[in-house]
Amino acid sequence: MHLVSRRFFALLLPFLLTACIFGGGREERRPAPRPRGSGPVTLTGQTPPGTQQCFADLSRAGVRFSPLPDRDYGGGCLVLGAVQLLDFGTPTAGLKAIRCPTARAFVGWVQYGVGPAARQILGSDVVRIESYGSYVCRGIVGQGSAGSAKLSQHGLANAIDIGGFVLADGRRISIEQGWRSGDPAVQQFLQVVHRSACRRFKTVLGPDYNAAHYNHLHFDMGGRGDFCR
Repeated sequence: MHLVSRRFFALLLPFLLTACIFGGGREERRPAPRPRGSGPVTLTGQTPPGTQQCFADLSRAGVRFSPLPDRDYGGGCLVLGAVQLLDFGTPTAGLKAIRCPTARAFVGWVQYGVGPAARQILGSDVVRIESYGSYVCRGIVGQGSAGSAKLSQHGLANAIDIGGFVLADGRRISIEQGWRSGDPAVQQFLQVVHRSACRRFKTVLGPDYNAAHYNHLHFDMGGRGDFCR
């Protein structure tokens, strides 16, 4: 019996080691960190199935996008499985590289959260969204100096910051001015789109979180659990 057990373990050991080496089935291939400012370096390899499925989901939703090459920018900043959104029905300023799952969540938020909320609460369509960007290689704002702060999800192209909305009737609804606006409809709209984002992203931060977010909503797909503030 013991001999059979030893033989079984010997046969199983290579598969256990393989699982450890490749992260227990994780798709993402992360190279060893390189010094910041030493990139970019284009990474080669097959597109993981999860990323391929995300591309298919965007195409099925009628989204025009361009897949971007995987790149290592140094300092832990990586752009893996990212896209450039070209057209999904609502022009959005300032967007750069976005990891596909984050882009998919963002498109869903705009189409099924922002659009209906604007029509129902404000009586007008959103014709433009103002973004403060997606990818940038930096640490988390407010956590030490730029070189010592923990890497932001923006450094992984995994986050989007939204500053405001332009309506078809000419109104501009900004997070900075509207979050505590004297107009109850504007306040309601921003609260509704904030809650809608919490159902799609893993992390949602707004002006009620801290001073660094006084003028924008931050969305990302990082972290191990949902956090909505």
